[in-house]
Amino acid sequence: MVISTEYITTLYARTSKLGVEHTYVRKKTIIILRCDSCSTIFNREKGSMDPARLSNQFYHVCSNCDAKKFAQSKGVERRKIWEMPVSSLKTLGQL
Repeated sequence: MVISTEYITTLYARTSKLGVEHTYVRKKTIIILRCDSCSTIFNREKGSMDPARLSNQFYHVCSNCDAKKFAQSKGVERRKIWEMPVSSLKTLGQL
């Protein structure tokens, strides 16, 4: 789950060919996320993520959790819903 966006500004200095020192600024965008598997809060650089995944319609898994195992468990949950007959009286909370 996407929680917020933060910006980190870093100041660098370089020396030109003539020996003059120039300073310049680089700005990174950091996305604060909550892991959908273990609910810990972690961050990622926006540039390292696919822009389509920056919404809450996708699951986000931290580096401590196994993303493949999490995806398999979500597939099992979906399969239970798909295989349930329409005429059943079970609610989604009872699955």
